Amino acid sequence: MSKPKLAVIGASHFQMPLILKAQEMGCEVHAFAWQCGDVGETAADVFHPVSIVEVDQIVEECRRIGVDGICTIASDLATVAVNHVAHELGLVGNSLECTQLSTNKSCMRRAFEEGGDPSPKSILVCEDDAAGFDPLEHGLSYPLIVKPIDRSGSRGVTKLEAPGDPMTVGEALANAFEQGFAKSALVEEFAEGDEFSVEGISWRGEHRILTITRKATTGAPHFIESGHLQPAGLDAATEARVRDVVVHALSTLGVENGASHSELKIAPDGTMRIIEIGARMGGDCIGSDLVPLSTGVDFVRAVVDIALGREPDLNPVSEPQAAAIRFMFEEADFQLLDRVRSECPNFLQSVRIDEEARAGAREVTDSSTRLGHFILAAPAVQDLLPYLGLLG
Repeated sequence: MSKPKLAVIGASHFQMPLILKAQEMGCEVHAFAWQCGDVGETAADVFHPVSIVEVDQIVEECRRIGVDGICTIASDLATVAVNHVAHELGLVGNSLECTQLSTNKSCMRRAFEEGGDPSPKSILVCEDDAAGFDPLEHGLSYPLIVKPIDRSGSRGVTKLEAPGDPMTVGEALANAFEQGFAKSALVEEFAEGDEFSVEGISWRGEHRILTITRKATTGAPHFIESGHLQPAGLDAATEARVRDVVVHALSTLGVENGASHSELKIAPDGTMRIIEIGARMGGDCIGSDLVPLSTGVDFVRAVVDIALGREPDLNPVSEPQAAAIRFMFEEADFQLLDRVRSECPNFLQSVRIDEEARAGAREVTDSSTRLGHFILAAPAVQDLLPYLGLLG
């Protein structure tokens, strides 16, 4: 019997858990990405040097290969190719409408407004219309967030506390246009409160929430994520509300199959606002590493099963623990890692450090320029807090 052929969109280290899991499950893995020496290029059974934005070329190559499924993790942009291939070849995925709603932040905001899902008030600004744009004339109130409509990883994101602070609206828009592909940006009211993400999986339109993640960021102006913790430690009533809000919003976006990563904020008065939802597994090792540690569910296997048209098994295969990831920005973070190695090495699950960037004291400007990370697991959240810095 021949191996099932699985196409994976992307070949960076973030796709490695997917590539390795699919091979473990007996799949022949075909990875598609721009050739740049990424680890997935050699790890996959077959590497196709095709950029993930060359959707039509990927469709034709997958048709020629005769793939049995297609998927990705941790990339909004890659889901565009995934769902186009699934649509053209009759494979399991999400609709093209869902793809648009879940990868274009402006379309997402409009869908949430029409669906009655809580979301910040926002205005779409195109590059051609940016000159002289005044948020106050459009009914927006400071503080504001300016961000590209089609990027993730904190790229191009700026918080404006007041007119001209820390930069003008025009400067923030220019930054967003430079980082985005569509040269359009959202200017939206800043949602106050603590930040969380909700990790879920859907099969034929039925949504299952696996866990909720407490998030930490560097704060204004760019909000680069500095760490994640599971479980989030919400009280039962708040957690139930979060689950209900996210399940409704997933249906609003038309998510039918596969992993999802929903980001929201909860204000001190309990008000919830959805920041955005990706119809894919959360990046930053949230889905690939933290979810299996904190829930016992083999999340990546479930993604592969769904891509191949099989109902996922979401029963725990290991004992759930508290789990966290801490990202490196400066030498103090490496000292934190040294403490872990000295005081509780058994908590340490993995470490990834960009030694070249560390030696050069590279400035961290977005998620892609962080200096590394370490992942921890322990019996209880309280065991991890002393080693999480900003999350503690």
